[in-house]
Amino acid sequence: MKLNFLFVLLYLTSMNIKAQEHTYSPNVSWFTIHSPQLKTDRKIWVYLPEDYKETNHKYPVMYMHDGQNLFDKATSFSGEWRIDEQLDSLHAKTIVIGIEHGGDKRIEELTPHPNEKYGGGNADAYLDFLVNTLKPYVDAHYRTKTDKEHTAIFGSSLGGLVSFYGVLKYPKTFGKAGIFSPSFWFNDDIFDLAIKAEHINAKLYFMAGDHESENMQNDLERMLDIVLTKTNKKNIHKKIVHNGRHNETLWAKEFAEAYIWLFD
Repeated sequence: MKLNFLFVLLYLTSMNIKAQEHTYSPNVSWFTIHSPQLKTDRKIWVYLPEDYKETNHKYPVMYMHDGQNLFDKATSFSGEWRIDEQLDSLHAKTIVIGIEHGGDKRIEELTPHPNEKYGGGNADAYLDFLVNTLKPYVDAHYRTKTDKEHTAIFGSSLGGLVSFYGVLKYPKTFGKAGIFSPSFWFNDDIFDLAIKAEHINAKLYFMAGDHESENMQNDLERMLDIVLTKTNKKNIHKKIVHNGRHNETLWAKEFAEAYIWLFD
């Protein structure tokens, strides 16, 4: 009996160790930077193209939220996006900056306006950090193309919401956005902001699954009706995924197609 118990214990321990194995590629590194806007230090993951060390080229940059979920199964909430493996397979020529989310402050940081039930509404400070602290650091320490045409912002759920908001708030910084399963339901003020925008001069890739929330598709179509009055249709791409659900599995599966469209 004792041997059987010991065997089970060792087996479960080995499974736990296996589950915690890191899966990021050699092209991924990280650093920590202080954010005066958020009054905290933040871990930043960096994906560099395969040929980065072999050339003197400058590269476009994509800023992505929820950095814990992008490259490493060990740090992800419920599965990683496999950004590094996917970009390696595409021989992509883009730097990706993954920004660690704020844990229990994630809702606060990724929402531009508060929700009556869930609070939030501190995205201005988060984007101020991204644009005025993090981006200058990245541009100073890596070979980047710094103009808006070569700078993207990308995220899912609340990250999709704040990515769209980032394009509205910083039109001279972001020329591309990946907007996956955006939480437009959080506060209707985001629709008013879009209506007030004189023009939206950016490439926007919208994606959602047809099995997410009850209002996901309706909210997305509502926003698209507004956006299409502000820009050329060729700058907008919409994809609704059959049986797509609100999770990392959907977002990882759809990432490569969105990346190719945005950086074509």
